[in-house]
Amino acid sequence: MFISSAFAQTAPAAGGDMQSSLMSMLPLVLMFVVLYFVMIRPQMKKQKEHRAMIDALAKGDEIATAGGVLGKVSKLGDSYLTLEVAAGVELQIQRSAVVQVLPKGTIK
Repeated sequence: MFISSAFAQTAPAAGGDMQSSLMSMLPLVLMFVVLYFVMIRPQMKKQKEHRAMIDALAKGDEIATAGGVLGKVSKLGDSYLTLEVAAGVELQIQRSAVVQVLPKGTIK
């Protein structure tokens, strides 16, 4: 009396259901593609360029570090390098701290 009767409904056609599920996933796939080309790919390219710059360091190169220290490379190691910041003053830093290789003659 208070509860209405429940009736079974017929199932929709299989093609329509598949198409609607693909259409609902389309925005998610498009967002991932845009995210890849806008954020992930440029970041990977930047990392590759940074790694190439660090691998190409040589003794005598003038560099700038992430902390803003300028100096000339005096010794190279596998993961560390020695940076001469003034006459007789040397710092040992990680290779990954190198941000930029400066043109020769920048530091006087």
